[in-house]
Amino acid sequence: MAYYILPLLLALIAGYLLTPAVRVLALKVGAMDLPDPRKVHRSIMPRMGGLAVYLAFVAAVLLFRDLTPQVWGLLAGATLILLVGILDDIKGLSARVKLAGQVLAAAVIVPFGIQVHFITNPLNGEMIFLGVFSIPVTIFWVVAVTNAVNLIDGLDGLAGGVSAIAAMTMAAVTWTQWGSGGMENIMLTLTLVAALIGFLKHNFFPAKIFLGDTGSLFLGFTLAVMAVTGLTKSAAAVSVIIPLVILGVPLLDTFFAVVRRCHERKPIFEPDKEHLHHCLMAMGLSHRQTVLTIYVLSAFLGITAVVLNMVTNHQALAMLVLLAVVVIYLANRVGVLGRTQQSGYSLSTKENTQQSRKM
Repeated sequence: MAYYILPLLLALIAGYLLTPAVRVLALKVGAMDLPDPRKVHRSIMPRMGGLAVYLAFVAAVLLFRDLTPQVWGLLAGATLILLVGILDDIKGLSARVKLAGQVLAAAVIVPFGIQVHFITNPLNGEMIFLGVFSIPVTIFWVVAVTNAVNLIDGLDGLAGGVSAIAAMTMAAVTWTQWGSGGMENIMLTLTLVAALIGFLKHNFFPAKIFLGDTGSLFLGFTLAVMAVTGLTKSAAAVSVIIPLVILGVPLLDTFFAVVRRCHERKPIFEPDKEHLHHCLMAMGLSHRQTVLTIYVLSAFLGITAVVLNMVTNHQALAMLVLLAVVVIYLANRVGVLGRTQQSGYSLSTKENTQQSRKM
């Protein structure tokens, strides 16, 4: 029992204790997040907090987990993507350089046997082997999830909490698929959850430190790899859908951002204030209420993913169709697909009012 409890305790305590030290380091090296019209915070904040999560996670893994080639691949790629995030937090990198770093980190895991070798057709359950497309599909998946988590990191505790919920869901789905046979993958995901919980004590509103790209890139990358190693090995018909549902909040927010910017003929990588958290705040929710609302949404998608893994194929497809209709409807209602100028004005006005009250 200690073999399973001790790594979680170590990750939790290390995540909590290392964060203040990382905060001091961020202040010394100039890893600071400056306010601008697109951001919600109105004061200079240290970032690079993801370094504490990384150190807590890696320490627990090295000391207590079986160091298989896939685990070494995860740690190698995670270390590389962490370095990209640190450089961006301190120096600032262009979008192209960051993307190149993400692609390189994703490519690093391939020689360690971390690949999506096949997907299962959800309509008939047939396995489709990817062959030569295995590597590009794997890299695309890892880069997509990495960017998706990076893009939702806009409020205190948001990306960290959503990532923790996603990791817990992965552990639950892996257990329903493999039972004790998937224990090593389950422990990896729960170790990440423990490290995040320790960090979130300092990061939840009002935050003392931000994840920064150091953290959001590391979390997105790690979740993507864990999905490949723990969820895509099943031949179940819905196995290809389950990771998409688990990571539904960041992936859908990113997808809608691409659709929105293409429709408005704006560059895809151009930042805006129409992400899900911006829209919820524009509707009148406070900072804390917005984060908790997205937590609830993430938990709902997580429960849905677990249920999908336990029902028949026909029931799963019916649930997915219903879920898609509800998601599109709510996205349109909230304004993620595009808001009016008045909505944008409401957000700006609300933020200014809150700032005035603080002053």
